[in-house]
Amino acid sequence: MMRFFPVFVALPMLLSGMVSCKQSTSGENSVERNREEAVVANEELNDRMAAYLMVYFKDDDHSLHFALSKDGRSFTDINKGKAVIAGDTIAEQKGIRDPHIYRGQEGNFYLAMTDLHIFAKRDGIRETEWQRDGEKYGWGNNRGFVLMKSSDLINWSNAKVRLDLFFPDLKEVGAAWAPETIYDQKEGKLMLYYTMRMGNERNQMYYSYINDDFDSLMSPPKLIFEYPKEVSYIDADISQIGDQFHMFYTPHDGTPGIKQAISSKINKGYNYQEKWIDEEPEASEAPNLWKIIGEDKWILMYDIYGIQPHNFGFLETTDFNDFKNLGHFNEGKMKATNFSSPKHGAVIHLTQKEAENLASHWDFEF
Repeated sequence: MMRFFPVFVALPMLLSGMVSCKQSTSGENSVERNREEAVVANEELNDRMAAYLMVYFKDDDHSLHFALSKDGRSFTDINKGKAVIAGDTIAEQKGIRDPHIYRGQEGNFYLAMTDLHIFAKRDGIRETEWQRDGEKYGWGNNRGFVLMKSSDLINWSNAKVRLDLFFPDLKEVGAAWAPETIYDQKEGKLMLYYTMRMGNERNQMYYSYINDDFDSLMSPPKLIFEYPKEVSYIDADISQIGDQFHMFYTPHDGTPGIKQAISSKINKGYNYQEKWIDEEPEASEAPNLWKIIGEDKWILMYDIYGIQPHNFGFLETTDFNDFKNLGHFNEGKMKATNFSSPKHGAVIHLTQKEAENLASHWDFEF
């Protein structure tokens, strides 16, 4: 298994010294210099990208899995289909779902996961189906996330971050799912965005800023986008393409599937588009986008949870208007060479050295 630093439940930080109504000019200049340096460093690093890392989980173990690829189309699990980090070692509910990985501007890696085990009663982990009353708090109720940070993809810090502990007004939070991380260049901060609901109300998408240590939420949830109908909408995935932010997400508007919204700002102003992106007849969720290295092509992956066995679906685009259907894993160009039934995945680029170091740790030939 992977090594990780001691687990702890992140508690709210004291407010003294954290809030200021005024920012000095020197502070603004410092933030701007840091942004510029990060952009330059990131551009130089992007030139060295040569591989792809996929993170995913499986329903049968509620744990974290890694798969590597040289071309962004054929992926091989680095631990022969077994978990690299067991969910029962890092999560309050003894299981994780919806893993997302983000490569930070400074070179660190950030894993964000839902702290939730939906089969805990079946597996003898708890006596009830859900952590709290299902009628009051709904299906899959939970209160927070598992957040992990690493510089090498092998050694990880770990925090269980509960929304109700950071923000007393959220003591009746019903669910906190599918967290993802992105860097807000304008604010100079990491932003965590996620699905949330109060009690058993509808699920909507929110964001908060998070500290550099990746263990404390610095601002309360704020709505990132409002769907035009009174239905649940979940699983946002945001990528910056040029000067626009493209958000793919899943509305439960009929059969759940994938839609896109676009904004010039990272956390607001997303314009609703009625068009469905995927062509699946069965329910899909969990979109994730990555670029093919050296090509002006992007792959959009999603989880088709309405079919058995579960599988991922894939689309390819060059302009974000037209999407070519690539089919499912092992039914077309996209391959899963030694694993099956993956759930809710995400992909990032790695350098050749990073990929080789990770593979070596797992005695995996890459």
